[in-house]
Amino acid sequence: MLSPQVARIRSFKVIPSLPEPLAPLLVIANNLWWTWHPEAVELFVRLERNLWRKYKHNPVKMLGACPQEALEEAARDEGFLTSMQRVLQNMNRHFTRTPWLQSMGLEPGRPLVAYFCAEFGLTECLQIYSGGLGGLAGDHLKSAAELGLPLVGVGLLYRHGYFQQYLNPDGWQQEYYPDLDFANLPVSRVRHGSGEQVRVAVQLPGRDVQVALWKVQIGVVNLYLLDTNLQENQPEDRGITGQLYGGDMDMRIKQEIVLGIGGVRALAAVGLKPDVYHMNEGHSAFLALERIRMLIAERALSFGEARQYAAAGNIFTTHTPVPAGIDRFPPEMIHRYFRDYHPSLKLDMEGLLALGRENVFAKDEFFSMAVLALRTADWANGVSRLHGHVSRAMWQNIWPGVPVEEVPITHVTNGVHARSWLSADLIYLLDRYLGERWHNKPADQSVWMAVNEVPDEELWRVRLRRRQRLIVWARQCLRRQLEARGTNPKQARAVADSLDPDALTVGFARRFATYKRANLLLRDGARLLRMLNNTDRPIQFIIAGKAHPADGGGKDLIRQIVQFARDSNARHKVVFVENYDIQVARYLVQGCDVWLNTPRRGMEASGTSGMKAALNGVLNCSILDGWWDEAHETDIGWAIGLGESYPNPDAQDEIESQALYDLLENQIIPLFYDRDEHGVPRQWVSRMKKCIATLAPMFNTNRMVQEYAEKFYLPAFRRASMLASDEMKKAVELAHQKERLHRLWHHLAVEEVRADTGTPLSVRDQFRVEVTAQLGELKPEEVRVQVYVGLLDNDGRIIDGKAADLSHQEALGNGRHRFQGSIATATSGRHGFAVRVIPGGEIFRDITEPGLIHWEQFSQQATSAGAVNIPNAA
Repeated sequence: MLSPQVARIRSFKVIPSLPEPLAPLLVIANNLWWTWHPEAVELFVRLERNLWRKYKHNPVKMLGACPQEALEEAARDEGFLTSMQRVLQNMNRHFTRTPWLQSMGLEPGRPLVAYFCAEFGLTECLQIYSGGLGGLAGDHLKSAAELGLPLVGVGLLYRHGYFQQYLNPDGWQQEYYPDLDFANLPVSRVRHGSGEQVRVAVQLPGRDVQVALWKVQIGVVNLYLLDTNLQENQPEDRGITGQLYGGDMDMRIKQEIVLGIGGVRALAAVGLKPDVYHMNEGHSAFLALERIRMLIAERALSFGEARQYAAAGNIFTTHTPVPAGIDRFPPEMIHRYFRDYHPSLKLDMEGLLALGRENVFAKDEFFSMAVLALRTADWANGVSRLHGHVSRAMWQNIWPGVPVEEVPITHVTNGVHARSWLSADLIYLLDRYLGERWHNKPADQSVWMAVNEVPDEELWRVRLRRRQRLIVWARQCLRRQLEARGTNPKQARAVADSLDPDALTVGFARRFATYKRANLLLRDGARLLRMLNNTDRPIQFIIAGKAHPADGGGKDLIRQIVQFARDSNARHKVVFVENYDIQVARYLVQGCDVWLNTPRRGMEASGTSGMKAALNGVLNCSILDGWWDEAHETDIGWAIGLGESYPNPDAQDEIESQALYDLLENQIIPLFYDRDEHGVPRQWVSRMKKCIATLAPMFNTNRMVQEYAEKFYLPAFRRASMLASDEMKKAVELAHQKERLHRLWHHLAVEEVRADTGTPLSVRDQFRVEVTAQLGELKPEEVRVQVYVGLLDNDGRIIDGKAADLSHQEALGNGRHRFQGSIATATSGRHGFAVRVIPGGEIFRDITEPGLIHWEQFSQQATSAGAVNIPNAA
């Protein structure tokens, strides 16, 4: 091996030499459109099946290694060439299809969205992902491509990707990090017209770091990846893009500076000017600072003025239901990395640090990337209905005085890219019954109802075929793993061959974090073994997943499963498949019968593995958490418990494990083995159909990306365009108005409230409310005086309140004003209302400004015909 430190090494690239008729194969191989089109995958399999497997489904590497005689034979094969041309025509139709926004008449000037994420799971050969977050990001790009949404992705190109996993004889996870061979991957350098690779620079303490750009094509969508592994960088800086989620806190902040700040600069370097920036998790939140810096430099704005415009086009999606999962940096680290940067923001260091604090006055509080994102984005969301509720409660402190249900964090429930996760067998079956519409109209979710037209026998035949393929593959994995751990090859083969292709097969695959409770299944080992040893109605479990290298608790969960299987002689009934990745996930979600998920409720933001399984007619059995909390129906799957909360985790584990065993013994196993005279479990297949028809339209990323466009991308584009009009006049106006309101807000007072509530009201009755408010120097059009009304709980708190504006009636002099309105009662019961003042005017539409909400206090006067106290909702 010759090192560049010894001699100058000049690089050059060698590309596959294909016969002229096969030239389109390189075009197809270098665009990940092929990943969701099985007919394209089949081309590479037909060409050289063994190489396709050897190189982990990497068509670029495979074409370069394919024997010349095989290529020449394919070039003479009319059938192969016809299939290739058909695939190429389908690919070309993808590029010429009318975009969804345009077809719906929703496109207001074709806004460009930049989607930032620390990882992207697109295909198994491009290992720059770890799990759910990356899988979601990859599926987001694929659906954007299918819909023709103008979107670009931005991420990091990790030289070693995420770690590869194997287990030692004791079942303890081991890790290694292979080099990714970029020259033989579907990724290309981004070059200037001169041929030089495009580069940008980011500043780290005392030095500049050069960042090179690469590009991955996903249909009509481009993903730009940043790379610091350049000779001119210092060795420690070359390693910034070395490993995904590797290294210490210093490494993490350097990666996030490169992603956020470097990513914005990279887009500018290739001539792209996005209108909307989507931060998928907080890792990329420094992009907000860079956008502000660039606006200040280009438009001579103040920090506040630039922030208003930038925030209007920034969207933040949080995936973390607990504060401990957020990246947080000590103040001294922010000082060190941003001491030369913050002056370009026209902001002192204390002002910068305040952007990352929940409590802006707590100078020792760590700098939170999620808080930075929330304070610099006008749009924020969780990733399921339940997670939206959890997130509003978790971040309520940032908006003091705002009721939790009004905290400006909504939700868009995650989905998965259907065509990437459906089995080829099921795709071909659906092609016959769903027709061309599900190919040509990716925004039309109604097509899924046609699954009910599929005969039971045909759908069950697909299920049998996919389970058999899963078992054949799992046998190979298990035999290879056992031999690597020292098991006699003959014994390993015997154990592996005992996996049953006809048995009820339950899958469990996800990141091994302790809150996911992968060992819940093992809590009553004797009861589990009775099920496993039942030869009349056999059941088997196939399990996969990685624990973070620093997560000892997660690693121990893996060890417990492996040792249980070994010590109880159930290695052929409880199988752990090593090195969980997209390929492993695909086999499992397409081949299992039941998908198991056992997190502690409230800890799973969404979860997407169960969605992938459901697309394939695999029935879910899960705790009511994340997506399953809103998806569950009794005839499409099973819920473990009823969504209860427990103060004692050990008691929770005991109760929920017994509930799981009950479901398996009394419902799931009997239903699976209830067959008719043709061997078809009719009730089971009926649930499979209902599962696909109900869940596929909702929990797929085509629906999800449409929802992001309608709820966030288009409104953000419109708001940013409004603020940018007339040379940023509205953005400047908004910044100055916020400064004015913050300066004068403490002069506000609700002096008197009069309400006609002296006698009981009937449902739908209205009553009048009159408020006298002291506004000081503020004008009535600068505020909104509202009543906040709802049912009262037993502690006198308003729950699920709604706000209604009061109309300005007259100025009373000396800053005093009278407002009036009516409240309608919709339901019976004990109600209450409170009076508040918030900012007014069109310019404040769609935003909730921290610190600008004033509630009437008990010390202020409140009168009514019945002398009713107005509850304090602050």
